[in-house]
Amino acid sequence: MNFSLPNERTSTLHVILLILFAYAFSVGMRLIWIDWASGIPEFHWNAGLMINTNDGYYFAAAAQHSLSGIFEHNPRVAEPWSSATIALTALGAKFFPLESVMLYLPVLVSSLVVVPLILIGRLFNAAYFGFFAALIASIAWSYYNRTMAGYYDTDMFSAMAPMLIVYFLMATTIKENVTWALLSALSILAYPFLYDQGLSVIYAVSLFYMGYMLLFHRKEPFTYYSIALLSVALFLLPVWVKFLLIAALSVAYWRGALSLRLLLVLAVLAFAVFLVNGNVVSLIWAKIASYTAKGTAADGALHFFQVTQTVREAGKIPFSEIANRISGNTAALIAASLGYVALVVRHKAFILTLPLLGIGLFAFWGGLRFTIYAVPVAALGVVYLLYFITAGVASRKIRYTVIGVSTAVLLAAHIVHILEYKVPTVMTAKETAALDRFKSIASPKDYTIAWWDYGYPLWFYTHTNTLIDGGKHHHDNFIVSEILTTSSALEAARLSRIAVETYVSSGYKEIADTLFLRKDGTAENVADYLDTLRYGENVSLPAKSREVYLYLPWRMIDILPTVTLFSNLDLNTPDNRPQPYFYMTGAVQDTGKTLDLGNGVSVLKERNVVKIGDREVPIKEFYQAGYDQNNKLQVARQQFASEGINLIYLPSYGRFLVLDDYYLNSTFIQMGVFERYDPKLFEPVILDPLTKIYRLKV
Repeated sequence: MNFSLPNERTSTLHVILLILFAYAFSVGMRLIWIDWASGIPEFHWNAGLMINTNDGYYFAAAAQHSLSGIFEHNPRVAEPWSSATIALTALGAKFFPLESVMLYLPVLVSSLVVVPLILIGRLFNAAYFGFFAALIASIAWSYYNRTMAGYYDTDMFSAMAPMLIVYFLMATTIKENVTWALLSALSILAYPFLYDQGLSVIYAVSLFYMGYMLLFHRKEPFTYYSIALLSVALFLLPVWVKFLLIAALSVAYWRGALSLRLLLVLAVLAFAVFLVNGNVVSLIWAKIASYTAKGTAADGALHFFQVTQTVREAGKIPFSEIANRISGNTAALIAASLGYVALVVRHKAFILTLPLLGIGLFAFWGGLRFTIYAVPVAALGVVYLLYFITAGVASRKIRYTVIGVSTAVLLAAHIVHILEYKVPTVMTAKETAALDRFKSIASPKDYTIAWWDYGYPLWFYTHTNTLIDGGKHHHDNFIVSEILTTSSALEAARLSRIAVETYVSSGYKEIADTLFLRKDGTAENVADYLDTLRYGENVSLPAKSREVYLYLPWRMIDILPTVTLFSNLDLNTPDNRPQPYFYMTGAVQDTGKTLDLGNGVSVLKERNVVKIGDREVPIKEFYQAGYDQNNKLQVARQQFASEGINLIYLPSYGRFLVLDDYYLNSTFIQMGVFERYDPKLFEPVILDPLTKIYRLKV
């Protein structure tokens, strides 16, 4: 039997039709979420659906800026031509509503992944092989989750762009001519504009190409020309410089002006420059380290809590979930792995895709976001296995029927996932309406202090600035966490003013470093500094240059324990202090003598005791806080003991909170839940059930 891919003899028109069908299929599957979400009024704003990923508002704000220049005071807003996502959005917004562009752009761009997959099949005269793989890859679990309608982020390029480069590189190994080598180099040149997060991926793919050519084509001058060409494309130099170098090298090679020895020297020199200039080893290691780091990290003399341990996509996940995300289920991933091995053995050029598969499997350590890279490679592997198994079928019609039906079975797992995957929008209409009211009060020069999850949406909807956001959440997480969780309103107010004015006056440097690190690199005693803000009578604050607001959304209640991790520690000396107690539930069962709150937590009503596992703790205070018919908050309090745990019943939200004094006295609970504030320090601007915004008065 012949286990090679069959010669399917498809015409150019036939291939185009296959691409159009696969593209339409991918787009159509992504429209399912839009159809579902369109029926939920709370997902709509400005007569359109809102997006479902926080990071999308970063690109949306940049597009706003390119269209109207409203973010002149925000140093974090990107330039329009720094990213294809921003540029395409700004261009699209000239013809369509900005919100519509944000909603549909990931649908239209991510579905282009079908193009390189089908063209890869065409390289081997097996366009249907690429077509079946394209159907699977275009809607595979992981890829769909990060490229669905409304998932407005650069992830729309995450599989399409690398696979396009792989296609050009594979074509270069097969055809060995200048045109394909140039297309490979130019696509690498454009890659950072499309998806700069995946630069290490392209480094790995390019290194595999170079190794492949040296292993199988080391006696050919073209090998060294292409290695030099790719190395230049990977230099960390301005694009125009690299373009000129690529053009000069290609013209010289095309004219035959470069001997084999000279090409070898140029390849070695260019590769050496790439390794040094591109900082290859350090970049790849830094990527690995950033997603495997744990706990606190010593940065100079201070020890900060690391973000990666709190981001779900950067956490460890089990094999079954990895299999689901890459191939739909464990059996499919095993089949894909077997098929991939067979594919590489029979068609060795496919070894160029191994880095993508390897990075996808790095999800075992790095977290679920990496699975997206393995999706198209696994799709090629599982479809090849179908070709391999049916190689002995004499009838072409029967063979392709079996492959087609089997592909449909493989697609079923992904389609079921799409039908069940009903994610909400980032914001609700009521929350957005509150921010829209706030926008009319605040100025684009002002700052809104909020947790980093809400940074980009605040930019987009309020045009104000933030101290931390989805891309800037490092040392200053400590500052914002301290403001949100301190029990001292005075400290919260003073630190808010100091933080904003220090950030602006320092040229937008890390606030924590500016405040806590001396010029010689040693650290101030941070605990003493904060105590001075809490209790000091004559604390000198910087002059006010702008308004500062405190944003306390109800939704932050879900991440309050996570926010606390960043400030409930000693920056000078890691102390491994125990974390305060917080438990929230909406599932309450009244059995008469007890309130069962789930997860081993219950209230023994007759004894005024909370049972947490095997431990019994007296109830110190009980609060009931809810909104009346006029949307005014009413708070009732009962005290039962001088020490113990506290209960808060929130009927308007259907929630019960069990929390210690640390949380009860925090800024978020006092101002964000109870609407209790010091009128000398804060002034309410927006007070509604979902959004609390206060203006700083000092």
